[in-house]
Amino acid sequence: MITKYFAKVVVKFNPFGKEAKTARLLLSSIPPAQRLQGTQIQTEVLTAQSNKSPIVRITFKDKHEMELDPSTANFQELSSYFDRHSRQLRLKESIEKS
Repeated sequence: MITKYFAKVVVKFNPFGKEAKTARLLLSSIPPAQRLQGTQIQTEVLTAQSNKSPIVRITFKDKHEMELDPSTANFQELSSYFDRHSRQLRLKESIEKS
């Protein structure tokens, strides 16, 4: 997963729900060095009685925002969904450097 272009990550999940594995894998894929460089990470643990739905919302450095329900996708699908925009930003960055 290309996490270099993440500016803010918001993850809401029930630790005992089926979305927990996907959400935890996403959080663990963000390197500690990137967390120190200013990527904001917000997590919210939901209870079984909570009315809120699980969500993963990522804001990229270009202010583009994408979100996905982690209970409907596994980590591979979630990763490829967010990597689409990251690849566009990487291409744009490489064009600007040339």
